[in-house]
Amino acid sequence: MSATPATPPPPALRPYLTARHQRLWDEADAFAAEHVAPRAARMEAAPGRVERKVADLMAARRWFAVTVPAAFGGLDAGHVAKTILIHRIARVSAAAAAILQATLIPVGALLHFATYEQKNYWLPRVADGSLLLSIAVTEPQAGGHIGGIQTVAERAGSDWVITGSKIHIGNSHLAGAHLIVARTAEAGVSTSQALTAFMIESNRRGLSVSRHRPGLGMHGFTAGRLNLNHVRVPQDNLIGEIGQGLAVAQSSSILYGRPNLAAVSLGIHEAVMATTTARLKTHPRYQGTLSDLPVLRDRIGGMEARLRAARILAYQSVHLLDQRLPCDADLINAKYLGHQWAAQSAQDAMELHGAHALDRDYVLQRLWRDLQHTYPPAGTGEVQRIRLADAAFDENHIQWSEHLAAEAAWARPDPTAA
Repeated sequence: MSATPATPPPPALRPYLTARHQRLWDEADAFAAEHVAPRAARMEAAPGRVERKVADLMAARRWFAVTVPAAFGGLDAGHVAKTILIHRIARVSAAAAAILQATLIPVGALLHFATYEQKNYWLPRVADGSLLLSIAVTEPQAGGHIGGIQTVAERAGSDWVITGSKIHIGNSHLAGAHLIVARTAEAGVSTSQALTAFMIESNRRGLSVSRHRPGLGMHGFTAGRLNLNHVRVPQDNLIGEIGQGLAVAQSSSILYGRPNLAAVSLGIHEAVMATTTARLKTHPRYQGTLSDLPVLRDRIGGMEARLRAARILAYQSVHLLDQRLPCDADLINAKYLGHQWAAQSAQDAMELHGAHALDRDYVLQRLWRDLQHTYPPAGTGEVQRIRLADAAFDENHIQWSEHLAAEAAWARPDPTAA
């Protein structure tokens, strides 16, 4: 099947888009049509192969530094721009979009917590395309439970020695460096003070990446296992303060991970709708087509309602973030409902296609499988609902969107620096 046709931004998004955003929208659509669509079928047919060329092409456009200030070589374009890139690419290939979004999460952590010197060391390399990043928090036993992290970092003179394992790490086989959260305090210390974040180069002695094993979907994307066997890193690789690892992980998940996944879900959702309406409009039935049948139009109407609502949630939440307004719950909600609604529509689409949906080489099956990968990362639906309940009871003890509003992508070089 050919790539989803390029379309202009819908009128409902115009309040959130500047002229620069609209140019980036067109650029992303053109890129997806020229470079991603021809590779999508090959990526699907060879799930054991990690897609590197698309990553190189996106890096050449500085898209991995879309939120990075120009002073560090980035586009300085903000979170709406980031959502546009992920969303438009995900319409054609969720795996390609996942490569982009997975590096943008640790970039966000560096923007918020790294020193000026650290930003000046790491971010220009991300911007020029010579370095991709991963963020490594999830572990074999603890899963996504940050408080259960068992990877340990111990002082060794002026260095740190880190031992443990991380799993389901996006861009594990592409990243040149990994942002790893490890335990630096004895058992019994509060999680809010027990963890610390480190940047670890992929060529450090003792760090290994297990063989790539393709998942249910997202073929071409890699989310593998990192093994750390007494990996030694200098103090300069510590990101943030000692004991600030929970803050690094939580803020990155809320401000970057959740809206990024909302954008991936949105792209898949749009592709599901386009694929389904195209079939119903062209498949004959009685004296017309399937699209003439009221019972099927009712199902399509429900899908369209969910898609329109998901689109508004995804863009409104990051617009608030760009405006430096408190919006943690909005970002959480965009991820939660964005996936849920896309999953409902994908299931409707599978049923509307009948047995045709089960053909292995039909695009809808890929979309359904890819969508399953937007549920667990950055918190499952249960986690999102708990956080939304906190908001309902006014128990949000920290608003990362507000707390870090004056930091990160809005920061400029230290005027006192040489």
